[in-house]
Amino acid sequence: MSLSSSKKLIFSFLFSLLFTSGFAQPILRIGVIADIQYGDIETAGTRHYQQSLPKLEACVADLNAEKVDFSVNLGDLVDRNPADLEAILSRLQKLDKPVYNTTGNHDYVGITDNNALYKRFGMPSAYYAFTKGKWMFVMLNTNEVAAYSNIGGTELEKEYEEIKQRIKDRGRDNDKPWNGAISQKQMEWLKANLKKATRKKLNVIVCTHHPVYPFTGSSALNDKEIVETLASYKCVKAVLSGHHHSGYFDVYEGLPCITTQGMIETADQNAYGVLEIYKDKLVLKGRGRTKSYELELR
Repeated sequence: MSLSSSKKLIFSFLFSLLFTSGFAQPILRIGVIADIQYGDIETAGTRHYQQSLPKLEACVADLNAEKVDFSVNLGDLVDRNPADLEAILSRLQKLDKPVYNTTGNHDYVGITDNNALYKRFGMPSAYYAFTKGKWMFVMLNTNEVAAYSNIGGTELEKEYEEIKQRIKDRGRDNDKPWNGAISQKQMEWLKANLKKATRKKLNVIVCTHHPVYPFTGSSALNDKEIVETLASYKCVKAVLSGHHHSGYFDVYEGLPCITTQGMIETADQNAYGVLEIYKDKLVLKGRGRTKSYELELR
């Protein structure tokens, strides 16, 4: 090999090293979907129910092209009829990688057996967690204690009344019939998982249907208790939520809380995103109406 060829080879190697070190690859890439809320019904206001099907098809095609590792669906797959669910599930099944679902308040319309609903959604239980490498994903169920979720005559009904009284005592206005809460049992389960994550040095992202912060009329009934718990565990790096279709973003004691935009809104603008996890930051790349964020890990 000539001296000039040797120099070219060394230069090429150094350039490659500098290039790759300056452009870190994400640890995980995740599709984020919220409030598809499909219905075989006419448009009402800004909600274009039937347009959710072509939007979801475009979303699935893009997430496959982006080669995401998996997707999370933050609830409200349908608007009001369980018969519409098959159209959504059949399209979600075209994702190349798994999708992890949680329910939304609209998903309970016409449902009398919650466990059957969870099974159809592919959920192992009402709330659950899974781990990918050094990251734990906690899928809370903020519909567990709610007027619409078949709690009549159970201990959860008593919890519901107690939570509503606390809201009244605080002068809040989020005790709407479409908002829900997690039970005390689920709260203890959540704490146990966060302690486990801390012990195993795992980072955590929590997914919910109802937002937990900022405290608004559309947030979970026990939003304050949930977000205070999450913020107290430094392993929790972000909260992803749906429900409020126009979206929110705020930070509670260093914990970023993202409420992503709902797919159902508008006739032709889509809404979903790709969340990229890096060693030191989270990057949400929004599509359509979904906003983008770049957040340093706390």
